[in-house]
Amino acid sequence: MKCLVVDLSRCNGCYNCQLACKDEHCDNDWSPIAAPQPETGQFWCKMNETERGRVPVVRVDYRPEFCGQCDDCKLLSQAPECVYRDEMTGAIIIDSEKAKGRSDLVDACPSHLVYWNDELGLPQKCTGCAHLMQDGWTQPRCVEACATGALRYGDEDEFADEIASAVHLFDQGEDSHVFYLNVPKRFVAGTVANRAENEVIIGAKVEFINEQGETVNCTETDEFGDFRWDEADEASYQVVVTAEGFDPVTLVADCRGKDVVFDDLLIDQQ
Repeated sequence: MKCLVVDLSRCNGCYNCQLACKDEHCDNDWSPIAAPQPETGQFWCKMNETERGRVPVVRVDYRPEFCGQCDDCKLLSQAPECVYRDEMTGAIIIDSEKAKGRSDLVDACPSHLVYWNDELGLPQKCTGCAHLMQDGWTQPRCVEACATGALRYGDEDEFADEIASAVHLFDQGEDSHVFYLNVPKRFVAGTVANRAENEVIIGAKVEFINEQGETVNCTETDEFGDFRWDEADEASYQVVVTAEGFDPVTLVADCRGKDVVFDDLLIDQQ
């Protein structure tokens, strides 16, 4: 079975994968594997962009989304007369000539990755560029267009070690064949300053303690008085700030729903 491995630590949001998909399928008829994709309204490859944190600490996450070509694809059982699994790649194909009028297939996909083409009156989805594979290509257009190596495509056995630590995103189940590596965790950030002098404090100790009372990370403020922890799980932490000659400060960083950026932490001299 073929799979797609997505390394999010390499994705810089260039949108090449999304654009390459459009270039391959808009105004091009690869029937019966794929009729032309509309220029708007459909994203067989979709780049999701999420802004995290808040000023002054903001980061943007990029997560490309693809059909999982799932083992338990509901389309196969709902419409076996017009949906099949490509033998070469394992991709789920909606036959564009046999699936006319089958609007029910749009709602059959729990990941909402089947689209309705109003003009042609048929459901459409990612085909894994099966038409290219049958013509001797070794990878889909989205993978070919990825300049950073964030997307890789091949046999699952080839990526077995990496897949073991990968996750599925976008509510796709364990039977999805799209695997995500290096999914960013929550981050906690802030700036520590001397209240009396309104100057940042360099080298203040910042300790992160989990709900079990264990110290899970310890860092120091940099030359700008800033600290940041990028590997927080979705949990709540006590953040203890200490500096020689200053009163300690304890705060709560609740990372269960979002990243945490503190207002300036003004600490007092002893």
